[in-house]
Amino acid sequence: MIKISIDIGGTFTDVVAETETGLSSVKVLTTPVSPDRGALEGVNRLLTQLGKSYADITAVIHGTTLATNALIERRGAKTAFITTAGFRDVLDIRYEKRFEQYDLNIEMPEALVARPLRLGLGERILADGSVLQAPQDAEIDALAARIQSEGVEAVAIGFLHSYRNPSHEDYVADRLHKTLGDTVTICKSSDVACEIREFERFSTVCANAYVRPLMSKYLGALKSELNQLGFDGSFLMMLSGGGLTTLEQAMRYPIRLVESGPAGGVALAAHVAREVGSTRTLSLDIGGTTAKICFISDGNPQTTRRFEVARAWRDVKGSGLPVRVPTVELVEIGAGGGSVAGVDSLGRLKVGPRSAGSDPGPAAYGRGGENATITDAHLTVGNIAAEGFAGGMISLAPDNAPAAITKHVQEPMGIADTATAAAGIIELADETMANAARVHGIELGHDIAAFDLLVSGGGGALHAARIAEKLGIKRIIVPQNAGVGSAVGFLRSPVAFESAISVMALLQGVDAGGLSQRVADQLSDVRAIVEEAVPADRIDTSVKVEMRYQGQGLEIALEHAAENFDMDVAGLEAEFVSKYDALVGFTLDNIPIELVSVSVTARERAVPKSQPFEPETGGGAVVTRQVFDLAAQEQVTYRILKRSSLGHDIFQGPAVVSEDQTTTLVRPGWNVRASDHGHLILDRSEA
Repeated sequence: MIKISIDIGGTFTDVVAETETGLSSVKVLTTPVSPDRGALEGVNRLLTQLGKSYADITAVIHGTTLATNALIERRGAKTAFITTAGFRDVLDIRYEKRFEQYDLNIEMPEALVARPLRLGLGERILADGSVLQAPQDAEIDALAARIQSEGVEAVAIGFLHSYRNPSHEDYVADRLHKTLGDTVTICKSSDVACEIREFERFSTVCANAYVRPLMSKYLGALKSELNQLGFDGSFLMMLSGGGLTTLEQAMRYPIRLVESGPAGGVALAAHVAREVGSTRTLSLDIGGTTAKICFISDGNPQTTRRFEVARAWRDVKGSGLPVRVPTVELVEIGAGGGSVAGVDSLGRLKVGPRSAGSDPGPAAYGRGGENATITDAHLTVGNIAAEGFAGGMISLAPDNAPAAITKHVQEPMGIADTATAAAGIIELADETMANAARVHGIELGHDIAAFDLLVSGGGGALHAARIAEKLGIKRIIVPQNAGVGSAVGFLRSPVAFESAISVMALLQGVDAGGLSQRVADQLSDVRAIVEEAVPADRIDTSVKVEMRYQGQGLEIALEHAAENFDMDVAGLEAEFVSKYDALVGFTLDNIPIELVSVSVTARERAVPKSQPFEPETGGGAVVTRQVFDLAAQEQVTYRILKRSSLGHDIFQGPAVVSEDQTTTLVRPGWNVRASDHGHLILDRSEA
């Protein structure tokens, strides 16, 4: 029986099949207009290779950037927003501050809901949850008529303090549904993000409503197509937080899918880190469009419940749409294989963030693309070969690559030769990614040189050694099937779901009994969601408490197994003070501690999975390739090694390790071997 995972990225769609004997994969170009076409093409190719049919598939696991792209490109549904009268402009007021204080030309991101469709309703719930003013049926019915007349496809509902008491949102949603029926999608903020801070909550529910019709239609159609082809197994979706969920929950909360593809790469990195015993790991996933960075400690990725999507201004924090959903904490950089290189108005070399994507793609793809890209640069210097690119699925036109670099970089900059220009493109991309990791590490208080670098994606292993040198890292890990790492990560991810409760009360004054009951009720709800796909005896639950000193913005999370959790106020206070001291270096005396929120998670219990690894025998003739080295300003002879034949013996660089979906560059000064699980380990030779 077969499990299939599908990762639709900006350039490539990766499809992986897991059988009793191991993993098989294909990489096909993404079809942007109809993403399901590329996905089904990949599935068909895999099934043909394996001699299987759709009826043999027991599960399909899917991750996609469709929701993210819809938010970035503003291709969602026509949406209305119903909120407390007088508060419709919260979506424009945002945080009441500028994200770039001294830049007079900044542009705030446009709200997803146009101002005429932000509708005020006379109602008010106070901060303690009591009702000051109840909504009136006549006013709700008038709003319903307005929504119908405007041709609205989705409605987001967000009232003040509904995180404390959602009764008004429930009532309004029910009455609207009676009038509008199933023709209009209705989303409540108390369902989507039941947390304090109205701008973030309103932004999240609007985003969910905006993409839900699109995602429901796409996912429903894909599932229907698979069923018509004979598939009758379970269909699961990858969440941004690193867990899986059912198709029904994904269609209800599509905003939780915004980072589903990159989360798969992090899931693989965490799994491999545990296998090879890496306690401090920097995950770097380089695909065709972007590179993604995440820090992992003891096999656990850094996570957050605050995220920004569709940043509108130079990728600056604060310039995007905030969403309150569980997600792995990623930094994304516009430096993938398709990132376009050129010369800016000041005559400087520039790489990314614009990408050639899959259509037309890099110049070397021979599909009409004329821009120079990072992939073209790798081909020009000899890091990759035209033969067997993407497992032979794409026939490259190798002469197009140096021609594009000559036209767009070498000649405009007056560089002596094409190889030097191409190497400069790669070096700038490496520095961009290394600097992003350096800055993010400093923000988190990490000593990056003490981490291992674990790379995935089609480009990860090509850039790893140079990035590691820039960061002072001495060990690199390249997982098996790294080129389709996110899709493999889907297969290593548990079914999981998380929900949060806003509290915002002084710790010493909290109603411990009442809160414990709310936590128990919430745990029951998230368990029920996970039990749709997992037997009850295979589910673990946990509770995460967020606290801060009163008036501060720094919130610290304390995590406990749900079975051992109780509202021990003294114990939580002592734990918070200890963790605050470890993170900041001091504590604050005589300042009360606030309990901000409690989040609960239900997760499928992890089952260790390892693929059998046996290197191929037989050496064969030594094959070499000339690779241009920028530092040496000359061609260097690299030995070509076949990954499947690498065992525990150590090979000294320079070498190129080839496989179907990616290439590992072992630079001079590095050596390479295979671990017990078949992952490549690169170590820096002692100087």
